[in-house]
Amino acid sequence: MRWRRFAVLCVPGFTATAALAVALANGALAASFAVSGQQFKVSADQLTGDGFAQYGSVDTNARDDLIPVAVTGIRKAKLDNLCQSVVTHLPIIGDISLKLSAGGGGKSVEATDLFMDATQISGDASFNNIEIGRDASTLDKGPDGAQGMQDLFSQQADDVSIKNLRTTAWATTAGTFRLNGLSMKISKGKQECF
Repeated sequence: MRWRRFAVLCVPGFTATAALAVALANGALAASFAVSGQQFKVSADQLTGDGFAQYGSVDTNARDDLIPVAVTGIRKAKLDNLCQSVVTHLPIIGDISLKLSAGGGGKSVEATDLFMDATQISGDASFNNIEIGRDASTLDKGPDGAQGMQDLFSQQADDVSIKNLRTTAWATTAGTFRLNGLSMKISKGKQECF
């Protein structure tokens, strides 16, 4: 009797895992590479973009763990005063920070087909012609391939503007990424964007 109860309880979990595995094999999920074991932070004074889409998905790491993310796709994006940081803790040495900055002095960072797999996004956002609650498999305003799984929640808009952007993410990809005024520093201790 216990085995039957166990089987009844496990079937939904196995079914969900199988569905995710099939979706992953079909390329329906987020980043096309194994993400590291560390999230990183991204901030910008302002992000403006044409062709916005957002939907839920799953990344995987090198151990094939499934990591839930919110994928944001933007066809053409500009970011002012971009900052990206990641902190690594090493035995004996302690915390080591890698911090990258670009897009200051009136020269924006520019990206095409930008995808960010995030766990947290904040800022003051505005959208034009936004559609909230659209089936993720039918998105058509973002970059090519910016679609989620059928029946899942999503949103899209003609354009987006976010002031004081703050994001924690697992992965970012772009067709092109132009970092004007790039500066990268490595230092001891925690030196994060926010």
